[in-house]
Amino acid sequence: MEPSDAEALWRWNHDPDVMRWMSDGYAQPLSQVRKRLEERPRNAYGEVLYGVEVLTDAKLIGLVRLRDAEPEAGRAELDIYLGEKEYWGRGYGTDAMRTICRYGFDKMRLHKITLTVVTENLAAHRVYQKIGFVDEGRLRQEFRRDGQWYDMFTMGLLEGELR
Repeated sequence: MEPSDAEALWRWNHDPDVMRWMSDGYAQPLSQVRKRLEERPRNAYGEVLYGVEVLTDAKLIGLVRLRDAEPEAGRAELDIYLGEKEYWGRGYGTDAMRTICRYGFDKMRLHKITLTVVTENLAAHRVYQKIGFVDEGRLRQEFRRDGQWYDMFTMGLLEGELR
């Protein structure tokens, strides 16, 4: 991710459809998003962040990240989102998930990758299950949106389970 990607990130983070099932925190001005990208440390074992691009269009459409990686535990948490809505439902999220998981298992030598997803985010939940993630638990009333509390699934993928 480069400082030149700041406008796309800012736009996605201010789109209610994109952020529907994600923690969006407080709104930030574009200058602050750009500064955060400029000051962001290089990818390292503890956190790797990559843009999701469509090569035929040379267009950034989202991001994917493995974070809180610990070599002693052999695990990391995965975050992903696609901000360009015209690319939703076309397999780009599934491809990005498989790619980052392969990277985590092959390059980072992880044993397990975890994530959480709001139970009502059915499309994302299906993608995660399709590539091999398994529901490991339910976090009750963990996510709040529009004055309502929602449960979240915690999901895990072990090395060798990626489909």
